[in-house]
Amino acid sequence: MLNISHNQLNKKVNFDSYSALAKAQNVKHNKYFNRFLLASAIIGIIILFLPWTQNVTGAGYVTTLTPDQRPQTIQSPIPGRIEQWFVREGDYVTKGDTILFVSEIKNEYQDPRLVERTIAQREAKSNAVISYKDKVRALKRQINALQSERKLKIEQAKNKLKQTQYKVKSDSIDLVAAKTNKDIAQKQYDRTVTLQTEGLKSRANVEDKQLKLQETEAKLIGQENKLLASKNELINARLDINRTATEYAEKISKAQSHKFTASSAQFDTEAQVSKLENASANYELRDKMRYILAPQNGYINKAIKSGIGETFKEGEQLVGIMPADYDIAVETFIEPIDLPLIYVGEDIRVQFDGWPAIVFSGWPDASFGTYSGTVVAVETFISANGKFRVLVAPKKEAEQWPKNVRVGSGARTIALLQDVPIWYELWRKLNGFPPDYYLPTTAKDLKIEKK
Repeated sequence: MLNISHNQLNKKVNFDSYSALAKAQNVKHNKYFNRFLLASAIIGIIILFLPWTQNVTGAGYVTTLTPDQRPQTIQSPIPGRIEQWFVREGDYVTKGDTILFVSEIKNEYQDPRLVERTIAQREAKSNAVISYKDKVRALKRQINALQSERKLKIEQAKNKLKQTQYKVKSDSIDLVAAKTNKDIAQKQYDRTVTLQTEGLKSRANVEDKQLKLQETEAKLIGQENKLLASKNELINARLDINRTATEYAEKISKAQSHKFTASSAQFDTEAQVSKLENASANYELRDKMRYILAPQNGYINKAIKSGIGETFKEGEQLVGIMPADYDIAVETFIEPIDLPLIYVGEDIRVQFDGWPAIVFSGWPDASFGTYSGTVVAVETFISANGKFRVLVAPKKEAEQWPKNVRVGSGARTIALLQDVPIWYELWRKLNGFPPDYYLPTTAKDLKIEKK
């Protein structure tokens, strides 16, 4: 067959006896085949110059446009036990509807009258605070009264001291007068004795002067005693001032100590009241947490913890809910090499799983069963799957996306780039080059705005 042998088959074998071989060597058929090859080559060359739309494909799933519209799970902030379900899977609930009721499993919260008892304790402590405040005010009034009384008592003692000083002074003057009288009486007695010795005075005169001298001596002694008594009264008056000051200082200090004790007890009780208020508020809030409520309008997807009597920890997922009102979007993932080609505002073609579609790779605009979309967000950090996340929303002025598409279903996306000849695209792929890099008008405008 390769004609590498010198023994040629056509020279040794007679082909005339073979009709099939004769038909194959018909010149007319060769002519038609050559024409076919020529036409195919012309058509192939024409096809190579046809336009080809470069694109970036991605795969993802249907989601919602905003995070608050996406499916969520409801957790319980407290540990508990499931007691009663009020809904079934697939039911529609409005915001605030009760989904299930749970009971407490911690001993400190199992008292059914816990909130009531805590409020009663708070009220009792509040009354104690009022009593301490009244006691503090009474002690303040007592201290003020003691200070006023001390002032008056000290003034009274000072007045008495002045009176005693005046009395001592008066008694001192009287003592001097008594001494003078005694000296005069002594001189008169001595003169009378002298005159009686000379015979000029009688014995009776001498006795009379002697009696008078004794009287003045007695008065002098009495005045001295009186002066000493006055001096003792002066000392006692001074002691009374010190005693009064000390006595009232002790009383005032004792009252101030009681006031400080009452103030300390008041502050401590106020702190206890604050703790009890906080505790009662927490207990009331915790009591409300026993009823698991719907955070928004939606449909119950799945009961994760379903059994009656089943216990759970705080923060554990209990039930899933899907919001009733949401704006559909597609979350797709692209390769890192294609990230520079995707911008906010880029046109995207979307194909949904379960919806019939015919996709032409090089002519996405002519594809059947695809829908128009617009890039609204491009993730700046790589995802766990090694690709970048792109969020696509429906294009407003284009055909609306199917209403029956559900969140979570699969979707494929095709990002439209620039048009190139088919031969260029084949050459690019054979050499492993990326699609032509260019900036769409929307991307250029966006960069200018950022600057």
